Amino acid sequence: MRTIKAETLTRDAFAPFGTFYSMTDPEGYSLNGEFHRFFPDRIAESYVSRAAFSPILVKKPDVMKVTQAEYHTGTPELILPINDDMIIHVAPASAGTPVPELTRAFVVPKGTLVKINTAIWHLAPLPVHEAELQAMIILPECTYANDCTVVDYPEEDWFVIEK
Repeated sequence: MRTIKAETLTRDAFAPFGTFYSMTDPEGYSLNGEFHRFFPDRIAESYVSRAAFSPILVKKPDVMKVTQAEYHTGTPELILPINDDMIIHVAPASAGTPVPELTRAFVVPKGTLVKINTAIWHLAPLPVHEAELQAMIILPECTYANDCTVVDYPEEDWFVIEK
């Protein structure tokens, strides 16, 4: 089985898949000496519908084996790790045909909001240190019902992520 090493999150390395921003050490616009707490120019795209917030709890597996991925054709996905650093895996958009051989994995520091671009292959984040990762998923409401394609990889395309 193929192994992917999780990379340090950098702007250049992650640029083909999305962007990110530290919510615990923000850089923003000064408003009377305080940081402006909204970052639409850095993270969000204009949402046609209302944003929905979905807290998730992900248990740390003994082996980070990836056997499937998902994508959304009409929206990016935002993920915020709350209690731990997280590992996410992403692969380029590919018109509905998965490209697991092009997958890369990144270590996202706790408190860093990640935007995964529209149509990028991904799946749930994984904890780095803790037994369980608490994270927040932000998508337009009803995305999982209306715009979520999950594909099971054939066994020969499965891979393992190592930190």
